[in-house]
Amino acid sequence: MKTLLNKEDAFVSGSRVVSWKTLTEIQNVYDRFMGAYLYHRGCKNNQVKHSGDGDQAKSKARMFVSHFIQVLNLCMMRGEIKEKHKSLYGLSEGDYTVPDMTSSEQLLYWGEHIIAGEKERLKLGGVPVYNPSIAKVSVHFDIFRDLYKKQKRLQKLTSSSGDDMGALREEVDKVLLDLWNQVEAAFADLPVLERYKKCQSYGIVYYYRRHEDPIEGLTL
Repeated sequence: MKTLLNKEDAFVSGSRVVSWKTLTEIQNVYDRFMGAYLYHRGCKNNQVKHSGDGDQAKSKARMFVSHFIQVLNLCMMRGEIKEKHKSLYGLSEGDYTVPDMTSSEQLLYWGEHIIAGEKERLKLGGVPVYNPSIAKVSVHFDIFRDLYKKQKRLQKLTSSSGDDMGALREEVDKVLLDLWNQVEAAFADLPVLERYKKCQSYGIVYYYRRHEDPIEGLTL
């Protein structure tokens, strides 16, 4: 399409090979497709650019949440906090292991449950856990969560823009087929080599099949 639109004589009435209707359709489809393509590429580049922004925040948030759980467990083992309060945090009584928080989703789950559980226990009159305090845990967890959500938004934009571009492909293919047929029909009476070269000048690309012999003088 770009080759055709850059071909000046394609728009000249006396030498027009492609109908004015098709030229108009091609210009319209090309502009929309390129707009969608450039937007998708921009979204993808932006996603890649910020892909590592949350790595350090995730590591720090996991460290603080994990440390808080360890301190909480020690407090319960010493009898400073009742073990029955484990349910407030989504933890099981008798289990003093630190939950797996390898993935971002696991960290989100446990971070939210631990912060909510500590706040609920304090409402019941419990003594706060220190070193780290839940306030400090919340700060680092919130930074991680914000960056995680930002990356998810960027991924969604990339996916959505890719779908928009894909939705245009059927229309593009239809216009290209119409263009191909008109160009080949216009030069159908010319010798093979001349016909192929004329068609190539309008952007048509030919490929040799394995069983076909190359046409002398034609560059594919």
